[in-house]
Amino acid sequence: MDPVSQLASAGTFRALKEPLAFLRALELLFAIFAFATCGGYSGGLRLSVDCVNKTESNLSIDIAFAYPFRLQQVTFEVPTCEGKERQKLALTGDSSSSAEFFVTVAVFAFLYSLAATVVYIFFQNKYRENNRGPLIDFIVTVVFSFLWLVGSSAWAKGLSDVKVATDPKEVLLLMSACKQPSNKCMAVHSPVMSSLNTSVVFGFLNFILWAGNIWFVFKETGWHSSGQRYLSDPMEKHSSSYNQGGYNQDSYGSSSGYSQQASLGPSSDEFGQQSSGPASFTNQI
Repeated sequence: MDPVSQLASAGTFRALKEPLAFLRALELLFAIFAFATCGGYSGGLRLSVDCVNKTESNLSIDIAFAYPFRLQQVTFEVPTCEGKERQKLALTGDSSSSAEFFVTVAVFAFLYSLAATVVYIFFQNKYRENNRGPLIDFIVTVVFSFLWLVGSSAWAKGLSDVKVATDPKEVLLLMSACKQPSNKCMAVHSPVMSSLNTSVVFGFLNFILWAGNIWFVFKETGWHSSGQRYLSDPMEKHSSSYNQGGYNQDSYGSSSGYSQQASLGPSSDEFGQQSSGPASFTNQI
C-alpha cells in the first residue's frame, strides 16, 4: 500500500471534514481563481477609421492591453485623414497599483492556505500542543481578511477605470480624424472583461471566507478557552450556593418535624394522666 493510501486509511485526512481545515482548502482554491483571472488577463479592442479619401482609411486598428494595466504605455497609430500623416496616441490611466496589490494578496493567501492545510492534516497534534500555533493562525487570518477587503475594493475601482479607458467610444474621442463629420469612425469590437469581473467576485468571496474562518480559528486559541472558564466559574458558585441553601432547608425541616413529635409526646402523657382520675375514683368506691 502506497503512503498516501496508508495516510487516508489511518484517518489523516479526517481533518478536512472539520470547518477549520475545510475553509482553508476553499481559501486555497478561491485564491488560485482570483490571481489567475486577474494576472493572466490579456484583451484588446478594434477600431476603424473610414476617411473621405479611401486610401487614407484604416479599417482595422487593433489595440491590445494586458495585466498589470499600465494603459498609458499602450500606444497605437491612427490615420489623420490628411494625407499620409499618422497620429500616435496612447490610452489613458494606470491601474497597475491596484491590480498588482490584488494579485500579491491572492498569491500570499494561496501560499499561507496551502501551508496551513498541510499543518492541519499532518501536524494537527503539534498545532494544538500549545497556544502559539493557533494564536499566530488567528492573527494572520484577521490580517488577510482585512487585506482581501482592501485589495478587492481597490481592484474593483481599478477595473472600473480600465473599462472607461478602454471603452471604444472614449478612445475614438482621442482621434483628430474622428472630430471631422466627413470621416466615419466606429468600433469593430469591444474588449471582453468577463474574466476581470470574475476576479473581483472571487476577491470578495475570499474576504467572506477569511472573515468567516476567524471564528473557527479563534476557538482554537487560549482566549476562547479562558473565556469559557470565566463564564463557567460564576455558574458553579451559583449552583453550589443553591445546594447549600437546599441542605439548610432540609435540615431545618427535619429538625422542625422532630420538635413537633417531641411536643406531641407530652400531650399524650397528659391525656393519660387525665384519664387515670376516674379509675382511682372507682377503686375508692
